[in-house]
Order: sequence, then C-alpha cells, then structure tokens
Amino acid sequence: MPSSISSDQDDLETCILNIFNLDLKDTSLTSPSSNLKAELDGNTKKKYSFAKKKAFALFVKTKQVPTPSLECEESQWKCCQHLFTDQTSIHRHVATQHGDEIYLQTAAILKQLATNLSASKSLVSANQKNSPEESFTHSHEVSAWLPDISRFSTDELMSGQSSEEGEVLLYYCYQDLEEPHRICAWQTALCKHLHLTGKVRIATEGINGTVGGSKLATRLYVEVMLSCPLFKDYLCKDDFKTSKGGAHCFPELRVGVFEEIVPMGISPSKISYKKPGIHLSPGEFHKEVEKFLSQANQEQNDTILLDCRNFYESKIGRFQGCLAPDIRKFSYFPSYVDKNLELFREKKVLMYCTGGIRCERGSAYLKAKGVCKEVFQLKGGIHKYLEEFPNGFYKGKLFVFDERYALSYNSAVVSECSYCGAQWDQYKLCSTPQCRQLVLICPACQGQGFTACCVMCQDKGNRQASDLPQDSFKEECECTARRPRIPREISQPVPLPVSPDVGEDPLLV
Repeated sequence: MPSSISSDQDDLETCILNIFNLDLKDTSLTSPSSNLKAELDGNTKKKYSFAKKKAFALFVKTKQVPTPSLECEESQWKCCQHLFTDQTSIHRHVATQHGDEIYLQTAAILKQLATNLSASKSLVSANQKNSPEESFTHSHEVSAWLPDISRFSTDELMSGQSSEEGEVLLYYCYQDLEEPHRICAWQTALCKHLHLTGKVRIATEGINGTVGGSKLATRLYVEVMLSCPLFKDYLCKDDFKTSKGGAHCFPELRVGVFEEIVPMGISPSKISYKKPGIHLSPGEFHKEVEKFLSQANQEQNDTILLDCRNFYESKIGRFQGCLAPDIRKFSYFPSYVDKNLELFREKKVLMYCTGGIRCERGSAYLKAKGVCKEVFQLKGGIHKYLEEFPNGFYKGKLFVFDERYALSYNSAVVSECSYCGAQWDQYKLCSTPQCRQLVLICPACQGQGFTACCVMCQDKGNRQASDLPQDSFKEECECTARRPRIPREISQPVPLPVSPDVGEDPLLV
C-alpha cells in the first residue's frame, strides 16, 4: 500500500508541476490543455482527464439558474449575460469562452487530490490520523487563498482597531460545502493574517461570521470572500453588514465547524435552508409593516409581525406591533412554534431578525408546518432595514453579540430599568459571577448598590464566593424561575400607534 500511494503522489506532483510550468499568457500556446497532455505519460493523463471533467462539470453547475416557472422542468444556464436552454449550447460556450477558468480549476482539483494522497501517505508512515484542520493548515492551499499584504505595514492593518475608525462585519452564506474543516483552517489563517477577531461558524450548509478589525483589514477580507471560488457566485458586497467597531469588540478569534451555522437545534437534513420564506427588501418590508400597522384597529388582522430573536434582544429594540417571543435561545424557537401553532394558522407572517440568518431556517421551519397563509422574511435583517430607515418602524437599539451589546440608529428608548422602571436601554452583566445574565440597571439604581439581575442574585452575590460552588446559582435566580422556557401566547399583541414621523422616508427628510 505505501508504494502505491507514493507512486500516485509522484504522478500527481509531476502533473501539477507541468501545469504550472505552462504560461497561460504565452500566445504560442494554442491550447494549454493540449500542450499539457502531450507532456504527460499515460498514467497522469488519466488523472488529468478526470480532473478536467470534474472542473468542467462544476463550472457548468455554477451557471445553472432556476426555471422561470413551475411548469418548466428543463434546466437553464446563464453565463456572460446569455441564457442557454440546452446542455449542448452551454457546454460549447464554456469550452470556447472559459478555457482558462477550466484550466485553473483543473489544477486546483489536482492539487486537492495530491493533498489528500499526501495526507494518506503521512497516515501510513506515522500510523496516526491527522485531523482535517491539520492537513489543510499545512497545505499550500492556505497561503494560496490569503491576500497579499506585503504593500501594507502591520500598523496600517491594525490601525483603528481600538477606536471608531475600525469596523465590524456581519455576514452569512448558505451554500453546500463538502469540506468544512478545510474552510475552517483557511478562515482561521485568513483572520489571523489580517489581525481580525470575532466568531466564524462553518458547516456543510454554509458559513456565518462576524469579525472586527481595521477598515483596511475588513475590506481585504470582503475582497477575498467575494473572489474565493467557493463563495463568489453566492455572495455579493451587499451581503456584508458593517458597523463601527474593531478587533476590540471581541475578546478573541473563534472559528469552528458545527452542524448548523445558526443553532436552531434541528439538523439541516430535516429542515433545509433551501426552503425559506419569501425574501423582502427593506423597502418592501417597510411597506408591509406600514400596511400591517394601518390595520391595527380591525378586529381580525390576518398578519403577524414576528421577531425571531431572543427576549433580551427584542427588549431593547423591536418593530412596532411585533410578536416578540419570550425565549432565551433561538434553539427554543421550533418548540415555541409548535406550542403556539394555532396562532399562525391562516396568517401571513412577516419575520425578521438581526442580519437575516435566523429567518432562513426559522421561516423554513414555520413553512414546513403547513399552517401559514404566507411566510415572508426581511432580507438583510434589521441591520439593512436601519441603514435605509433609521427612523422607520423599528424603535430602540439593535442588540449585537459582541462587547458593544447594542447599536443605536434612533433616539427611541423602549426598555426600562429592572428596578425602578425608568427608561433605560444600556445592558451590563449581572454582578454575580455565577449568573452573568444581561441586565438593565439605570445609574441611579446602580448608585444605590443594585448591580445584579434580581434580588435573589443580589443576595447571593453579596455572600463570599468561597461559601458556594462556582456553578451553584446559574439558572437559579428569580429572572429565570418566573419565565417559562417555552411561553404560550394568549393572544396576538396590539400594534403600537404609529408616530407622526414614522411614515416618512428618512432618506428624503
């Protein structure tokens, strides 16, 4: 077995070297593929043919578009602004117009085969199994996917990370990924390369990230993501939501592989991102909410404006008239839907969340129940809506999962101090180390010594930490005891009255 692996490895390395020895810009080469095949022996020719066929098939697949109607079942492809309705024409077009791309993709596939064989060879010789992350990290593929930063100094890359000159990116991309561990290693290397901190979740269903750093670093990150072959046909610049911040907004960099890129608690094989609700642009969603609020006085309203976030997010900011479930985690959302299923029967549902990602799976779950009349979702989430309508129907702050806690787009305060009831919307952590829940406490109450989420936690926090086990009162305070894990809604909330300036387009004011 070791000799067979070694032989295959040598053949592939020879094949790859021959590919990269050819100059694609050399006009004397009528066809890089034909010149290469002439230089290869019979064994490597087979490997090259396999890689080229795979590259060709993958390229054609990326150009396939949905059929214009349900009645038309034939596949169609769009490339170079032309629509192709039969396989022969798209194949001819790709072969004549995209030879260079196929050629480079063929080389990438051969490199991947060589890497796999190299990992297998190391496994046999060392008699131990390396993780996919280690195999990818030590591969030259990592460096090939990193941007050239030689023209920038370290100071330029890191400038503004600890001030408002920095930036935080929020994005996601649902797309089938065959090797999430390799992408995890690449993302780790990429973020470290650009001095970015934050969190990136990767799964076979896609990628979800929020990273912070200098504006130069985040710009380079976006450029790499948009040019990466894995994502360039699925991501666009508008998919990246930005806000003021930097690397200081996150304590560290955390990149990992998970079953889901947003933890709903249900396997993607059961509820797929491929069957979500209908996406509405911020402008379209704004009009729907306006229509919904204008019907507020009717006895029967056939629409539900549904907040898919957790209770502490909707507490400090939400759309007027929304139904905001009192749940602590998004993984409770499916159970919430099940427990309140009749509430959604024959209703048109307008869903929204922070950046849009939770609505992708949440709307798919609600649709799968088959009780709603229609399910819509806000494309780009609250982030994109507030960019267009900072003084629109969303009132209050936007909660974010980093050390900023919240972003402010308008002056409205919709929450109150947990102790005195005064208007207040700035979160802090409960002072009791074993609890650490987010709590709203105004300066006046803090001055009186109130620093915990509730009286029970305040009492426990005043005791000596050594008297109690470190985890003895996590989830055991009044806050969690009085709130059902999965609440049952008695009736749909009545929408708040529309403010006089809400109907105006803030871009025109």
